[in-house]
This record gives sequence, structure tokens and C-alpha cells, in this order.
Amino acid sequence: MNDRRPRGATDPVPRERSGAIGRRFPRTGTEPVTARSPLRLRRLLSAVFLPLFAAGAALFGVWAADTGPGESPGRDTLVALAAVCAALALLAAADLLAVSRRLRRERGTGPSRR
Repeated sequence: MNDRRPRGATDPVPRERSGAIGRRFPRTGTEPVTARSPLRLRRLLSAVFLPLFAAGAALFGVWAADTGPGESPGRDTLVALAAVCAALALLAAADLLAVSRRLRRERGTGPSRR
């Protein structure tokens, strides 16, 4: 058969089967049939907040390194703020990666894991 799709391309995965193994929970009947996760909004928010949290982690880290004894805010406070910003940056990066993979799989341009 002469299929004109590029090698390795697969059919898009419908949104109702977009989880790792399909639906995680059975429908209760109260949610709309066409309800969808706002993936594009999640991608936008992750793309905006990833550099902000990374910059905040760097700023607080440099500030903590420059802080002397007895200064306010203290070094421990600044290190804690840098750690929180770094953790949020990692969370935003992981969410951006997961959402991008999911959107790519739905469009049918990436590898499919069925």
C-alpha cells in the first residue's frame, strides 16, 4: 500500500484517550461530554512563569551570597526563597514538557504510546 504519510507518523490521539492509559476515571454523567483540559493555557502559563521563577531563583541566590551577618533579610530567608523559586521553575518546566508532549500526540506529529 502506498501511504503518503511520513515514516513514523501516527494518527492523532483523541482527547478522550489522551491520558497515559486512557480515561483515568469513569464518567459520572454530570460533566459535559466535550469537556477538555485547557492545555494551551497551561502551556502559555508555564512558558511565562518558567523564566520568571528561574530569574527569581538566580536573583535570590546571588542576593543570599552577597548578604553579610546581621543584615535583613537574613541569608536563610533568601536561600529559602531561592529554593522555592527553583522548585517552582522545575515544576513549570515539567508541566511545559508534559503539555507539549500531549498536544503533539493529539496532533499526531509525535510518537504515539498506545
